[in-house]
Amino acid sequence: MGVPTAALFLAWALALGCAHPLTHSKPEGAGGAGDPHGAEPPGNDTDLAQLCADGGSFDAATFSENGTLLLFRGDQVWEVSFRGPRPHSRPIATSWPELGGPVDAALRLHRPHSPQEHRSLLLFQGEQVWAYAGGQLRPGFPRRIEDEFPGVPGGLDAAVECHPEDCGGDTILFFKGDRVFSFNVALGVTKPRAWPALGPCDAALRWLGWFYCLRGTQFRRFQPRTGDLLLRDPRDLRDYFIPCPGRGHGQGNASWGDAGDRCSEMPFQALLSDDTGRVFAFRGNLSFRLDSWQDGHHPWPVGQIWPGLEGPVDAAFAWDGRIYLIQGSQVSVFLSDRDHRRVQGYPRPLLEELGVPRADAAFTCPGSAELYVITGDRIQPVDLSQTPRRVGDPVPLPHDGVDGAMCTRDGVVLFRGPSLHQYPGPAQLLAARQPAPPRRIAERFFQCPQ
Repeated sequence: MGVPTAALFLAWALALGCAHPLTHSKPEGAGGAGDPHGAEPPGNDTDLAQLCADGGSFDAATFSENGTLLLFRGDQVWEVSFRGPRPHSRPIATSWPELGGPVDAALRLHRPHSPQEHRSLLLFQGEQVWAYAGGQLRPGFPRRIEDEFPGVPGGLDAAVECHPEDCGGDTILFFKGDRVFSFNVALGVTKPRAWPALGPCDAALRWLGWFYCLRGTQFRRFQPRTGDLLLRDPRDLRDYFIPCPGRGHGQGNASWGDAGDRCSEMPFQALLSDDTGRVFAFRGNLSFRLDSWQDGHHPWPVGQIWPGLEGPVDAAFAWDGRIYLIQGSQVSVFLSDRDHRRVQGYPRPLLEELGVPRADAAFTCPGSAELYVITGDRIQPVDLSQTPRRVGDPVPLPHDGVDGAMCTRDGVVLFRGPSLHQYPGPAQLLAARQPAPPRRIAERFFQCPQ
């Protein structure tokens, strides 16, 4: 085995070539990644030096159930976090006493229609597989790999889950030597494949929709249906995955200060839920993903997620496959695809595009062409289905100011300072005379401790 490693510092960094992702530390008292019972020890320079050594490689890597990165080597497992404690190691047997010893491959299972299995941590060793949920071994495990995944051999090198949007259905890709075994979860059928361009993988990892093959101290990004390489040249893991002193893209994020700390309770200036279910929050020059807790919460400079955009975002909303980002008196429009391509002809004056001069917050609800624009303590509707836009009369809000807003199938959420206020829908918000009870944004969206 070789060097599976970490996705906490990667995805769009590699998609764009030079991003600076930022990981997070686990909430205090939440316990180790596989061990929910005890507090994690502080990291030390020795652990970090071992991770960053030239000859350092890993047997397996995956994310824990709470979204942090696990790196396996020999009888040890590391938990890696860019912010907070330094990377630290502990014996595998501490968290998974039934297993012990080295593991060949690891993955977090993606089966949203099977709650008992969904997000289980699978660890592979020899001819067997162990499945853990909540740090506990699931009943009936360990099992033979071929019994759990018919047609998949033992002695694996790597494994990674592939979601329907990436592979057309829930799939697991297993790697052994120069062969790939694609297991269809719904059918229980395995199809062997040969991907000569990709070659052997010591570990494989999915993070925020991108797939990585890791070998030695290097990695490549690949297309999960064909094995085609999406990065021409291999790159060094320690420049992207591990916060090694003096190396790579992990440097420089300290300048973000509290703005880059998900638990700092600094206000967010805008909030967005797009047509694909992704949720973003904007703070200063950074953009956070809020729906990806299982992959970690990562802020990125807005220009790396929204090409060509610079500076803070004041308001944001999505409609008809497009994302609208408002900055002062201007609005930029991007397509709701993975690459967030900017629509030609933008930015444009906000007044020309929407019929309003400015916006402190804005939101649309799923399936509706009605936009709600919040300015100060007033909210007014805008009919997006008509050109020019038809703007309704403003009505008072039960708030004297709002930083950001969004509407999902769960209701309307308003961000104000460190708190959020939730309403069942626009009608209830417009009829409200008192603010809904506040909740902490950091706790609700970022799983931060109280």
